[in-house]
Amino acid sequence: MTREPNREAEFYAIKNVCRDAPIRKIKPGLVDIWLEDKNGVKYLIDMKTAKPNIEGFTGHKRKLLEWVALELAKDPNAIVYAMIGIPYNPYEPKPYERWTMRGIFDLDKEVLVAEELWDFIGGEGAYQDLLDCFEQAGIELRPEIDAYFEKFRNHL
Repeated sequence: MTREPNREAEFYAIKNVCRDAPIRKIKPGLVDIWLEDKNGVKYLIDMKTAKPNIEGFTGHKRKLLEWVALELAKDPNAIVYAMIGIPYNPYEPKPYERWTMRGIFDLDKEVLVAEELWDFIGGEGAYQDLLDCFEQAGIELRPEIDAYFEKFRNHL
């Protein structure tokens, strides 16, 4: 029988182990985005490509759990959320297909995609602001971009 991933249950299981078990040294991966709110709650985000490799999901989950364990080992009262961040939805306007992550991640609480991610980091509307910036940059730099790629067209 397999269990469904549950971020809260995993957090408390790690917290209990960190309190009583001997600590072994590990070398964790670097945190891509580390946020801490005014109440000291930590949010650790591991950025991934829009279509992450399915073979690596268990390793990614392990990394998130290790980050939580490390923070709880330093401060048993810490509140820590470790998540996967995917910068854009390649299936837009359809919802992001998360079936490949099912069974490993608590999808509603451990995976932030596109608008969820950027609005979480920058506040409501941050994702749209980011898209607007890219669109404006594309408009302003279009002649320069076209000129750059023109030299490759002559070699086809």
